[in-house]
Amino acid sequence: MEKVHDASSSDPEKRIDAFPNAASIEEGATIGVTFLHADQTDGDEAFKAFEGQDVIVMTEEMERKLLRKIDWNLMPMLCVVYGLNYLDKTTLSYASVMGMQSAIHLHGTNYQWLGSMFYIGYLAWEYPTNRLPQRLPLAKWSAFNIIMWGGTLCCMAAVKNFAGAVAVRFFLGVFEAAVTPGFALFTSQWYTRREQGTRTGIWFSFNGFAQIFGGLVAYGISTGVKKHGAVIDSWQIVFLTIGLITVMVGCIFLYFMPDNQLNAKFLTPQERLMALERIRKNQQGVGNKHFKMYQFKEALTDPMTWAFVLFALVADIPNGGISNFFSQLNCFLRLHTR
Repeated sequence: MEKVHDASSSDPEKRIDAFPNAASIEEGATIGVTFLHADQTDGDEAFKAFEGQDVIVMTEEMERKLLRKIDWNLMPMLCVVYGLNYLDKTTLSYASVMGMQSAIHLHGTNYQWLGSMFYIGYLAWEYPTNRLPQRLPLAKWSAFNIIMWGGTLCCMAAVKNFAGAVAVRFFLGVFEAAVTPGFALFTSQWYTRREQGTRTGIWFSFNGFAQIFGGLVAYGISTGVKKHGAVIDSWQIVFLTIGLITVMVGCIFLYFMPDNQLNAKFLTPQERLMALERIRKNQQGVGNKHFKMYQFKEALTDPMTWAFVLFALVADIPNGGISNFFSQLNCFLRLHTR
């Protein structure tokens, strides 16, 4: 086997011998792979999967078919869960115009504090929940948080006062803090850099679909309770309905979503190696559980990191206010335009 040095990787732990040009090899052929590794004791799971293996060389057609298969199996789950992530935290807004405020005796700035408490819990748990996916199976950790925040949302139906609502909103923020970093990690470990922007935009856009769906659910429940009555208030039914939907989706996510390419049930053993080979151009692997300070320093000195910080400040601060008050604003505007 002719050894070809891969000089494209800036990460010594991801340097391997480059494949020959796929055009010069027959489709379905295999070639041997030799790895250069800076630290043989710290290889990630992708490195271990390739070591000593013959790897199928992908043609463009093979890669397109594999990408379609990945999209059909991953993107629907990512989109639905991210939509529920937004819907669950904004259910408070629907409940606020369905009788919740008087039922649990909110007054003054109590409602504003309920809106803020979600983000306090979110921020408090942000560092641990970014660290834990490196130590734990990503899909299982994400599914645990989805199920827990769905159950926590159901608990909002049982609160009797402001103190209870504050506690529930805090823990809702804690569990939902896992979704955005987790989904960013899912996207980066399955897709090339060229593909990540489109996929992230697709699942992120389900915030808007969640608002449409949530409004229809809240309207249907409110109208149904007014016409036919119910044992509990309509605002409690909204929390229970959306919370239980989230728990159900979390269970489906737990069963179907793979932690990474190596345990993806929808891929054949050869396709798993091909899926790992696809992201080699990102200069990354999957499954390394060790914190690396040089990578942390690279992130802090990357202008894109600070561009994202600026985007988050500009977009998320007004978004938080609108998501908590849009139902009340709609009622106010409708009242004053009659």
